[in-house]
Amino acid sequence: MDKSTIAKPHDRLAEILGEDMAGVNTLIATRMASQHAPRIPEVTAHLVEAGGKRLRPMLTLAAAKMCGYEGDNAVKLAATVEFIHTATLLHDDVVDESAQRRGRPTANLLWDNKSSVLVGDYLFARSFQLMVETGSLRVMDILANASATISEGEVLQLTAAQDLATDEGIYLQVVRGKTAALFAAAMEVGGVIAGAPEDQVQSLFDYGDALGIAFQIADDLLDYDGDTEATGKNIGDDFRERKLTMPLIKAVAQADAEERGFWVRTIEKGRQEDGDLEEAMRLMHKYGALDATRAEANAWAARARAALDTLPPHPIRGMLSDLANYVVARVN
Repeated sequence: MDKSTIAKPHDRLAEILGEDMAGVNTLIATRMASQHAPRIPEVTAHLVEAGGKRLRPMLTLAAAKMCGYEGDNAVKLAATVEFIHTATLLHDDVVDESAQRRGRPTANLLWDNKSSVLVGDYLFARSFQLMVETGSLRVMDILANASATISEGEVLQLTAAQDLATDEGIYLQVVRGKTAALFAAAMEVGGVIAGAPEDQVQSLFDYGDALGIAFQIADDLLDYDGDTEATGKNIGDDFRERKLTMPLIKAVAQADAEERGFWVRTIEKGRQEDGDLEEAMRLMHKYGALDATRAEANAWAARARAALDTLPPHPIRGMLSDLANYVVARVN
């Protein structure tokens, strides 16, 4: 690795956790195999090998190592977290009718919706088998609750996405479900398996929760204020898909009667015309919605950094602090 690569906090984490991450990747490859249904490893491998950062399993390993854990259950839990994440991605791409993820065609496009849903279900089942092997009822409770919260967040998003009554409170509930819940659980189980004191376990949870929220708010901002080449997303995809994310919610909240009519037509009724994205951008700039969203992302990143203060001094703690900065650096 050259220095410019190692400068990224997730790459530095990957380097310090290299041996454990190799164990996670081996375990994933072993457990996604199926004696009777070869389509399962085909579909899973397509997504697992697509080059994601493996951020969530790294968080579990980082939390465990920072709290002094030396056993092999952290590797099992990291693989569990990645299986849960991969299962939700397979399901999400069907729900969103996506054609691309991480620059590659989605599994539902290459195979079909049925395969994506059923393989996602298989990975959820595999994740529960793995967490049972740790023998910790508390770990199972945390990850089972996170799985339920993720599903709940996705269903809430279905009903809230195109409803102009959706406010920032509902938006945060969706974000906590679909993104932050797994970040928080990934950190929390690392502390639990290490036998860390309760105040440290709570701090790990708080860090993951705030990091996940900062990550998602930044992601939603990039949809309107990002570099297409850098992000791989087209500007305005969320607008075209009529998703009420924080930048839109902030603009809608301040709209006058005429502007509200524009939002009703384009978001609630879905009647979008040429020039509507430009008008939406104009209204977001008029009310400072993008800058306000950026401030929210930075505030959540600051909360994540503050949560680390009660944790023991460790090189990983500094990397996690840098990671909180990094997830919002994309929008600053």
